[in-house]
Amino acid sequence: MTFKALIVNKSEDGQISQTLQNINETDLPEGNVTVDIAYSSVNYKDGLCLTGGGGLVRKFPHVPGIDFAGTVSTSDDTRYAPGDEVVLTGWRVGESHWGGYAQKARVNADWLVPLPDGLSARDAMGVGTAGLTAMLAIQVLEDHGLTPKKGEVLVTGASGGVGSVATAILANLGYQVAAVTGRPETATYLKSLGASRIVAREDISETTKRPLESETWAGCIDAVGGSMLARVLGQINYGGSVAAIGLAGGAALPTTVIPFLLRGVNLLGIDSVMQPYANRVNAWNRLARDLPMEKLGDVIAEIPLEDVVSLGPKILAGQVQGRTIVNVTA
Repeated sequence: MTFKALIVNKSEDGQISQTLQNINETDLPEGNVTVDIAYSSVNYKDGLCLTGGGGLVRKFPHVPGIDFAGTVSTSDDTRYAPGDEVVLTGWRVGESHWGGYAQKARVNADWLVPLPDGLSARDAMGVGTAGLTAMLAIQVLEDHGLTPKKGEVLVTGASGGVGSVATAILANLGYQVAAVTGRPETATYLKSLGASRIVAREDISETTKRPLESETWAGCIDAVGGSMLARVLGQINYGGSVAAIGLAGGAALPTTVIPFLLRGVNLLGIDSVMQPYANRVNAWNRLARDLPMEKLGDVIAEIPLEDVVSLGPKILAGQVQGRTIVNVTA
């Protein structure tokens, strides 16, 4: 019995192609659990894998899709049985291992997490890797002392996937959220998620020669990096923290050690790919509890598998707002 899969291939002259094909279960890579996929989603890494960018995919043919949710169909691992609902993010699935842009996947049981009560497969992909990353960032900020009473929390790249979910969760938890965006037209959207004010990107992205500025933010979730992150570090309150989750503005960090030495600022790196199982379970349970899904409902776009290819270049160009989920059964 065949099923649909989006196959990315590379020709001998280096040309990347994407085709929707019918393949057999025997074509799937090795693994001890097979999942009937209900939904996947579209993330920045997916855009790279679809177009051959970033060198993430090194073996072709390949099925992208860095996350998915569905139901176990067969399992050789005692932790999962047919009928169990599961979610997968990270572990380089969709990059070095076939991913979620297909109606079936075969993976290692260690990479799966039980779908928490209160979330459907569709909800889970409305959250996806972006939401998991946002929750991990919030948890580490809390672990370093952040509370709503400490002051405003800055979210950079707020209209993107991670920023949108982070804004909604923080606001739901009682934080005052300042959302940074380079697109003024997204202000209404960000305020609907709970942002208390909008900060124009140009107001905070310019590099300053001063290593410290006025203490402004109790904490920050930063998706941009580069000169913006350097600027933010000099504006964090004494003892505050920045959770770094992305580098949309560049990997270089033009700053000094002064914010760390004179204000005790913490720069905390967030990795969602290789997170231990217990951390993932905890984060997903927190998402089920603390994320107001109704706020994301209007900003989750659902597309069929055949429409994924056209979205790849758009997400790389920063032209996708909110979350896009892929109904692989449509």
